[in-house]
Parts: sequence; structure tokens; C-alpha cells
Amino acid sequence: MKLLARDKPERRLLDESRRTRAMLWVMAIMLFLTVLAAALGLGMAGASRTLDRQLAGRLTIQLVEADAARRDANARRIAERVRALPGVMRVAEVDRAHLAALLEPWLGEAGLDADLPMPAMIDVDLASGDAAAADRVTRAARAVAPAAQVDRHAQWLSPVSRFLTTITWFAAALVILMATATTIVVLLAARGGLDTHRDTIAVLHMLGSTDMQVARLFQRRIAFDTLLGGALGTAAALAVVWLLGQQAGGLGSELLGGVALAPLDWVLLLLLPLAFALLALFAARIAVLGTLGKTL
Repeated sequence: MKLLARDKPERRLLDESRRTRAMLWVMAIMLFLTVLAAALGLGMAGASRTLDRQLAGRLTIQLVEADAARRDANARRIAERVRALPGVMRVAEVDRAHLAALLEPWLGEAGLDADLPMPAMIDVDLASGDAAAADRVTRAARAVAPAAQVDRHAQWLSPVSRFLTTITWFAAALVILMATATTIVVLLAARGGLDTHRDTIAVLHMLGSTDMQVARLFQRRIAFDTLLGGALGTAAALAVVWLLGQQAGGLGSELLGGVALAPLDWVLLLLLPLAFALLALFAARIAVLGTLGKTL
């Protein structure tokens, strides 16, 4: 806290009017956008991990057969064979009523005639996403019914996983860009302050003040404004993130549910204002010492 302490002489040197302290509000806006971008990236990364974990070893066996009795018998035989394979954790035939409910929006009630052939579907969960285990399931199913189809969930949902990964990297790039923009703003603010108070700084030098002492005045003020503005922007951003998370959780979607932030993610977001304040501190020191060494 001593580093960010401000006394009256420092306020008179760096800023005579609080109304002109645009630095604080600029940092509030920048941290607001940064926290939103970081929350997006963390949420997408968590959703991608959840999706990969859920789909890595999940298969669906589809058996199309016009003869209902033969279809049901083959489905039972396939389930028994697959259940006996090593690495298989769960085998469950999808309930026909559930299939009918899924088809109703497409076929309507008239299309769900009792005589309408409906495929048998068997969900299989493997202990891992090993390709060899999936091949064993495929061979076991086709040994009973050569026309059986085995779909790997991870394969047909891989575009979704790639999309989530792309958004994660895009959000990380935004955070880096905002950090770069913050550094540039601090450099401009520090140099602008030096130009504005050039005569005062010259007097301080004649009184025996060193470049380092002058730099500390600027870096404390800039770091304080960054931390305070960042705290305001972060609080507003976290409120938005929490509100969106509540709305997404109410949709009942497994994919959107995976976007929820973990406790560690919230801690990382809360640390962003401190990280940006430290960044502003060092950027201000470099800018002031560099400018004083060349011009004063």
C-alpha cells in the first residue's frame, strides 16, 4: 500500500483537477473489456475440456432393420457382445419412446405410425477414446448385423470442439492486445505528464531530486489510477459475466452448461486489476526514466 500512497504535494504535481483524471476511466473501460475477453476464453476452454471428456469414449450403434422382431433380437445380441468387451463401461439401448419424441418435431404425430420402421440405437461408453476399443465395438456389432453403423460422437462433434478452441485463442489474443494497449496508454500518459510539468520537474532537480524519485511520483499515481479504475471495470465485467452465466444455466443445455467458470477462473479474473497495475507501474517507470535521461 505504501507504493500506492499519495500525498498532497504529489497530487499538486501530477494533477491539479480530479475532473481531468481521464486515466482512471480509461483503465476502467480497458479492464472491463479485458475481463470480458478473459472470461470468454476461460469459459470456452472449460466447455471444450468438458466436451472432449464427455465425448472421448462415447459411441452410438445404429441398427436399421425393417423386421421389428429381427431388429430387436439383433440389438439385444449386439448389446450382450459389446458389454463383454474390455474397456466398455456402459451399454444401454435408447428407449423407443425417447426416439419418437426426438423424431416428432420432424415427422409430426402423423409420421410416428406404429408400423413405421424405427432404428434401434445403442449407446456405448468406453473407458477411453482409444481407437482400438472403438474398432472392437464396430467388429462386434457387425459380426451380428453387417449393416450396423457405429458413430463416434467425438468425430461428428469435432467441428464444435475446434470452434470452441478457436474462440479460446481469439479471447487470449484479445487479452494480450488489451495489455499492449494498456502499456501504450501508460507510456503516453507518463510522457504527457512530463511535458505538462517540465518546469516543476526542473525545479525538483535543482533542489536535489533524482530521476528515480521523480519517476516514483508518476508510477505511484499511474499505478493507483490503474488499480482503482481496473477494480471498477472488473466489478462491472464480473457482474455481466455472472448474469450471463445465470441465463445460460437456465437454458438446460449441456454444452452451454460447460461454459460456466470454475472457482479458479474467478480467482484469475479477480487478479487481473493487480496484474495490470503492476504492468502500468513498470511501464511508467521505463517511460519516465527514459524520457528524463534524454531530455532533462
